[in-house]
Amino acid sequence: MIIDANNLILGRMASYIAKKALLGNRVDVVNCENCVIIGKKREILGRYNKRLQRGVHTKGPFLPKMPDRFVKKTIRGMIPYNISKGKSAFKNVRCYIGVPENLKNEKMENLKGMNISKLDAIDYIRINEVCKFLGGR
Repeated sequence: MIIDANNLILGRMASYIAKKALLGNRVDVVNCENCVIIGKKREILGRYNKRLQRGVHTKGPFLPKMPDRFVKKTIRGMIPYNISKGKSAFKNVRCYIGVPENLKNEKMENLKGMNISKLDAIDYIRINEVCKFLGGR
């Protein structure tokens, strides 16, 4: 199963992917950088800035700064990662920035109920903006 994350809400998409992975399906997520988080830009960036400033840079907490790793860590939070079933499910999840060459000709799913276009006049921020704020490319 290949999911196009363009304009999808991160939390809803991640919970859907976690369920599919726990059922044993292999899930590839493409265009991770175009996924969105709902909320005011200032509040979201403030929350991640607080998390970034906490602790020591050598001991953590460590935040992913690349969009594909950011999405994958969000999905990991919705899987029981510390048990064997969760670890095997997490191995079935692959996240990509853009669309890789080997997946270009495959059929991609667009999840309708999780799209940002169904919501009117809301504030949101894209994952690539959050990652640039955290120090990524």
